[in-house]
Amino acid sequence: MFMGEYHHTIDDKGRIIIPAKIRYELGEQFIVTKGLDGCLFIYPKEEWQNIAKKYKELPNTKDARNYLRFFLSGATVCEFDKQGRLNISQPLIKYADLKKECIIIGVNERLEIWNKERWELFLSTNESSISDIADSLFTSNINI
Repeated sequence: MFMGEYHHTIDDKGRIIIPAKIRYELGEQFIVTKGLDGCLFIYPKEEWQNIAKKYKELPNTKDARNYLRFFLSGATVCEFDKQGRLNISQPLIKYADLKKECIIIGVNERLEIWNKERWELFLSTNESSISDIADSLFTSNINI
């Protein structure tokens, strides 16, 4: 399970350092792709295989085709360099509008990389509704 928030910078070549603990959990190869809400998703290879199985079960509808085009077109198998950096492709950098300061967050089975300003906007926009969201997602017998 990935969790936590990490502040890092991306260099001019698209490289960002990933904390050692996260590198270990991701493994030698992992998948980086376009995420929802304007961020990037990073999946361990095993989790990616689970997602791919679910995608094969989707109906051949226009919505499913469009989603798969969006999600899979940016997907890239990645490895860390010797300094523990992830090299993000230019199309993914452009999609997520990654600038110097980035935020890496753990979200259960995946990591997300956010533009710092976009992340702060997400937090400020959603902060007041998190309690209501929790109420709608969880039954009364779960104590959060």
